[in-house]
Amino acid sequence: MIAVDVGGTSIKAGVLGPDGRLGPVHRTSTPPAGPDGLAVVDAVEAIVRRLADELSDGSPSGVAPAGGPAGAPVAAGVVVGVVVPGIVDEAAGVAVHAENLGWRDVPLRSLLSERLGCPVAVGHDVRAGGMAEHRLGACRGERNAVFLPVGTGIAAALILDGRVFAGDGYAGELGHVDVGHDLPCACGGRGCLEAIASASAVTRRYALAAGAPVAGSREVAELVRRGDPAAVAVWDEALDALAYGLSMLVGVVAPAVVAIGGGLGESPDLVLRPLTDRLAERLTFQRLPRVVAAELGDRAGCVGAGLLAREPMP
Repeated sequence: MIAVDVGGTSIKAGVLGPDGRLGPVHRTSTPPAGPDGLAVVDAVEAIVRRLADELSDGSPSGVAPAGGPAGAPVAAGVVVGVVVPGIVDEAAGVAVHAENLGWRDVPLRSLLSERLGCPVAVGHDVRAGGMAEHRLGACRGERNAVFLPVGTGIAAALILDGRVFAGDGYAGELGHVDVGHDLPCACGGRGCLEAIASASAVTRRYALAAGAPVAGSREVAELVRRGDPAAVAVWDEALDALAYGLSMLVGVVAPAVVAIGGGLGESPDLVLRPLTDRLAERLTFQRLPRVVAAELGDRAGCVGAGLLAREPMP
């Protein structure tokens, strides 16, 4: 299974073996997409062909080179899983909408299967990551859990009664729940969780508060550890907002575990206990979930894409 995770800034891809192990991850920059998504389709085709070529030990037999004619088949026996952000109709294989990629109603499955000449499964990046964490990571053994990557954006994978819940492609958009501030969001709304608590929002808001740029949320976390007042204030506001959003989710679906991933998940010492404490303060009779670090890191989407290629989303 060749697994591809398309993000707003990079495309990650690797080969998933029958045992569920993901090989080395290849990364390339995500090209500007546009409404038709064809630049991204070109990039995905190229990286799949490179990986298929490696699988065939570099032999050109039966493998069209990257950039070869559309429809030329890749190596026999290859199946491909591709996961993307935004609203995804997994049954139809269509990327309905992605704010960060700028596309609408892109028929990814049909485009890629025609070009590659092999079966292609298309899914949502966070739901696929949630399936991977449920099968192989921090949520395994739980029938009701949430995978919550807090990265460029925020979305949740809901595992309900042992199954990933898609809601026709619209479920899990926790990042666009109004948590009571007045900051604008890329979606066009205000008050969204993503606009104050995503890793990119933490980075942006610290730079504005301190008047100095930072490389990312990891650098802000290090400043929090040093006691930088602006960093502490921005971080605390992000955690307060996350607790607010999670309290609504806990009241509705009652997960036993919430696995935090993404950029903020890289600083578990500054997230897990403080977020648990804030969440506990907001709950009364509701079940307090265990808040844990996701185990698969930024490979979760790739692993999930490979699992989708092997079998349908449960």
